Amino acid sequence: MANEETEGLIGRVAMRDQKAFTTLYKRTSPKLYGVCLRIIGNRTDAEEVLQEVYVKIWQRAEQFAATEGPAMPWLTAIARNRSIDFVRARKPVADEIDAAHDLADTEPGPEEQAIVKGEGRRIDRCMEELEADRARAVRSAYIEGLSYQELADQYSVPLNTMRTWLRRSLIRLRECMDR
Repeated sequence: MANEETEGLIGRVAMRDQKAFTTLYKRTSPKLYGVCLRIIGNRTDAEEVLQEVYVKIWQRAEQFAATEGPAMPWLTAIARNRSIDFVRARKPVADEIDAAHDLADTEPGPEEQAIVKGEGRRIDRCMEELEADRARAVRSAYIEGLSYQELADQYSVPLNTMRTWLRRSLIRLRECMDR
């Protein structure tokens, strides 16, 4: 969705336009749900937090200022912050230092870190084998979470062409990783 269109919808939501709110929800909820799910890790909880996110958007729409930046990062920040608050509220707080001492260390050990770094270097080498625009598209899709349509618009190619780029690039990456 174009930034100007999102900004316009937020402006109408600030004036309590329920149809604009419904449209904003339909167009932005998949991306914001992805943000919530990535942080929370549980679909049911992410859906619950997403609803709270849209309540905040409804309440704070008049605070959005298009001059301070694009609309989608503003919406994403609300989803991110609410998700982090949810995760923090869910974690038990140790009453005593002894209770905190008994918590397991979840950080990977030196061997696991070395393996992860090695795999990261392999992936980077395989990404270098892809054409530069294909590699950027793969990173944008699978790291930044951009949709096929957003990528197609960004690279000025048809939607099915972008799907083909990504599919073929992933096949080439898998072949490279299997070597």
